[in-house]
Amino acid sequence: MLLPEFLDSNAERRKAAAGAVLLKRGSTSTAVMYVESGRVALGLLEGELLSHQLGEIQGPFWLEATAAVLGLPSVVDAVAETDVVLRRIPLARFRQSLAAMPVAARTVLQDVATAHRRQTELAVSRLAKDAEARCAEWLLRHAQTGEKGELAVPLEQRKRLIAAQLGIAPETLSRVLRHLRERSLISGTGRVLNLLDPGGLRVLAGV
Repeated sequence: MLLPEFLDSNAERRKAAAGAVLLKRGSTSTAVMYVESGRVALGLLEGELLSHQLGEIQGPFWLEATAAVLGLPSVVDAVAETDVVLRRIPLARFRQSLAAMPVAARTVLQDVATAHRRQTELAVSRLAKDAEARCAEWLLRHAQTGEKGELAVPLEQRKRLIAAQLGIAPETLSRVLRHLRERSLISGTGRVLNLLDPGGLRVLAGV
């Protein structure tokens, strides 16, 4: 299988055996991997085992290219389910190819990558974090900075919709918010939640 023609056909070629860890969550690689052939599982590792699987890809396919497009660390672990053949494209070369795309196409790619990243982060959060950690992460992600530098989250959606995004019951969301108030991490009971201790929320969220 040939690489997409806009990439360097001399990109380093590697083989990996079934069970090999190809990508680790939170890591930032200097290269982007293109799976020529084979099947790769995506999910969360515990030790050397993929305890939570989010999906799989079958070559030919890009491996976590979203992270490379956005310049962010990988949000998932990747393990070879079968023997795979990979191409490693230096990150600088990959981004140079993106920069050469028409502006409209590059904008669409960025938007799609951003949406995919958010969906994957939400899926990972549901698997790896408890209700309080998920809620803290959601608050931090939706926080807006006021004129005096304070952080607040306007509740533009009904709580049941927010709870659905977090994968918890509305009653659980109400209980978690109450606990966060009792710990002086947030304040407010109306349409705006004030983040009193963003640092504490980051620790709770694990970010």
